[in-house]
Amino acid sequence: MPTPEAKLDALGIVLPAPMKPVATYVPYVITGDLLYVSGQVSATPEGRILGRLGDDMELSAGQHAARICGINLIAQCKAAVGELSRIKRVVKLGGFVNCAPSFVDIPQVVNGCSDLMVEVFGEAGKHARSAVACPTLPLGVAVEVDGVFEIG
Repeated sequence: MPTPEAKLDALGIVLPAPMKPVATYVPYVITGDLLYVSGQVSATPEGRILGRLGDDMELSAGQHAARICGINLIAQCKAAVGELSRIKRVVKLGGFVNCAPSFVDIPQVVNGCSDLMVEVFGEAGKHARSAVACPTLPLGVAVEVDGVFEIG
């Protein structure tokens, strides 16, 4: 069975350096067999993905932004535990979408992250989830996602 790293490689995904906190918090906490990863925003090494769904950003762009959040979550997981095969389950994701009041496709946006978790972790990538509309997000980003992972 291919490792999560091999699946990332097959998808053409190179994990970026984990993002540093922008305020007073840590990027992740391990307690018992759970890894809590702080919210990861839609940002790449080239810059932040800014925008407001239903205003100046289309659904597909929002899904891409959420996928970037997923890549950043996985980068934090790798920093926390080393080998991604130590991730036994993606337990829960919390997705936050910067959107106009009339935009209602919040779950479809967050699917950009959820789908990536299943692509990388297979059945263990299926998770509980929240998808929440926000009038704004930190630094003007389009999407932010945090996560809880079971580790072994």
